[in-house]
Amino acid sequence: MNRIESAYAGALRGFRSPMLALLHKRDAPLVVALLSSVFQPDRTIVRVADAHTEIADAVLQLRAAGYDDLPERPARELCRTWVEAGWLVRQADEDGTERYRLSAHAVGALEITGRAGGGRSRVTRSRVLTLLEAVERLADDANPDAAARIARLTREIAQRETERARLERDGTVDPVGEEHLLEAAENVLMLVRELPADFARVAESIRSIQRETVTALRQDERPTGEVLRDYLDRAEHLMDATAEGRAFAGATRLLGDPQRLDELADALDVVLRHPFAARLPEQQRAELRAITQRIEQGFEDVLTAQRQASRVIAAQVRHHDPLRDRQVDDLLREVISGLGAWMPTTRRAQPVDPLRRLPRASVGRLRATLADLRPADGPAPLAPWDDDGTEPSLEHAQAWGGPHYDELAALLARAADGGPADLADLFAGADAATRRPVDLVGLLELGARHGLVDRDAVAVVDTVRPDGTRRRLAFEGVALAPRPDRTSTAGPEGDV
Repeated sequence: MNRIESAYAGALRGFRSPMLALLHKRDAPLVVALLSSVFQPDRTIVRVADAHTEIADAVLQLRAAGYDDLPERPARELCRTWVEAGWLVRQADEDGTERYRLSAHAVGALEITGRAGGGRSRVTRSRVLTLLEAVERLADDANPDAAARIARLTREIAQRETERARLERDGTVDPVGEEHLLEAAENVLMLVRELPADFARVAESIRSIQRETVTALRQDERPTGEVLRDYLDRAEHLMDATAEGRAFAGATRLLGDPQRLDELADALDVVLRHPFAARLPEQQRAELRAITQRIEQGFEDVLTAQRQASRVIAAQVRHHDPLRDRQVDDLLREVISGLGAWMPTTRRAQPVDPLRRLPRASVGRLRATLADLRPADGPAPLAPWDDDGTEPSLEHAQAWGGPHYDELAALLARAADGGPADLADLFAGADAATRRPVDLVGLLELGARHGLVDRDAVAVVDTVRPDGTRRRLAFEGVALAPRPDRTSTAGPEGDV
């Protein structure tokens, strides 16, 4: 690539930047005027609602002053357009409040406009001195010769000592003309105006790393640990990897000391109290007064961007659900596709019926198995069932009913007359019709009423059901207590 091709390619890249795109818009003067009126050096972040109100107010004032070629769109839509173009950045604070701030491109565009509208900068003594001092410092830093640096320091010490001796002898300071002071103040302002864009570029580099990290986490193409290690490595070396980061690191080392900022504030106070400051426009005096605040705000913006990036990435890691993220992405794509198909068929201000409740699926019957294509049949009818073909009778019900209390009471009475009797032996000597399992329960019940004595042994008896089946039951062995006045008490009437 020859020289002219390289120059042309560089010019194309420059004119594609959002900063120059802003300046080449048809309504660029209005955008620059509105943004510069809302965002001031001491007010770099503005609440969204306040910005909308102030921009709408400013447009009304311009229209009342006779400017008719102004957009008819509301302030909210204007700000949304500027956010999409990359001139404004919309962000949320920790408390959820949404605010606007200027992007680095917008700050640079406002700075270019301010310099162009403020008249041509002059070649001044202050600017030449700044250039010479910068070149000397660059040469000293690049020259590794210790002897040359010692010689330079010796000359500077001699000059300072000569100046000090003269001041001690005469006690007067050579006056500096106000023109020179004005030139120096303009040079300082020119240098200061570039600081916000520098700080904004560093903050946007951090936000760019944040967006790339969150995107990598959502795509779920690499392990989370690998993505986080990459983020930490990039964040650690950000100040060394980019020109903006290296510049910010140098500024931090130079101005990060609170004492240095206090000295800067004292020096600016001396400048503003000098009589020549009255010749400066009010805007320039305000800019000089806000230099310290602008530097502190720049540092705070960068630190806020770092904290916000860490908070957003930590929240993404805690709540990261790849399946849900993919479902949300698919849903958003479907919504955008649906809107794209619906919008061409609508007209302006066409009403849209809201969806008041979610629709319900009307399902008759869900198939139980997908493999069986035959329709489901009902259950087979029950086969007729008959126990034994006999009609129920009272004797049958009594045989399968409750204990025969009358027979059991008579059995206990006969046993009591003969002295102590074991209940198991007493039950074993009864008739077969009274040796049912339920009769054993009834016998124990009646015996408990008469009084029983434990025998410290396990008794085993054979019971006979009405159908002839036998069951062997075991229980704690007991005997009737020897009581002379024991009387027989029958149970409830009836055997059923």
